[in-house]
Amino acid sequence: MTINPNHISPCGLYCGVCAIYIAHRDNNHKFKERLVSLYQGKVHGKGKLPNSEKLSIEDIKCLGCLSDELFMHCRQCEIRKCTKEKGYAGCHQCDEFPCQYIDNFPMVVGQKVILRAIPYRREVGTVRWIQDEEARYVCPGCGNKVYRGVVSCNQCKVKLDLD
Repeated sequence: MTINPNHISPCGLYCGVCAIYIAHRDNNHKFKERLVSLYQGKVHGKGKLPNSEKLSIEDIKCLGCLSDELFMHCRQCEIRKCTKEKGYAGCHQCDEFPCQYIDNFPMVVGQKVILRAIPYRREVGTVRWIQDEEARYVCPGCGNKVYRGVVSCNQCKVKLDLD
């Protein structure tokens, strides 16, 4: 397995299984439309993320948290900014974890994953953490690779709870 250094997010939300990254990588227009609706709060009646009102399909692009092409929410991420200011590769190096930025993280699934991933990354190291994140997001029903936050497999339609 080749590890893309741009995908090693400071917060523990490994970018290789991020819906924004996958939709951009695959140039999947339909998936991008769904993500715009999700971020604007039009899917499942959930609240929108701050500053998502004018989000468009063209904004659904990212090459990873440590790349030069970031999704708008990654550009304004307080966790990313904090780790950079402290000179840390990630929250796994910080004695203040979990902190106010994690306590106030705007996405429930993201917060849940961060709280799971950071202690695990501390325990097993970055390479194993990445390998296990890649392995986690595979449909147990059909083996299809899926993304973080998925509720059902887009291939076999089985309900999923992988986060």
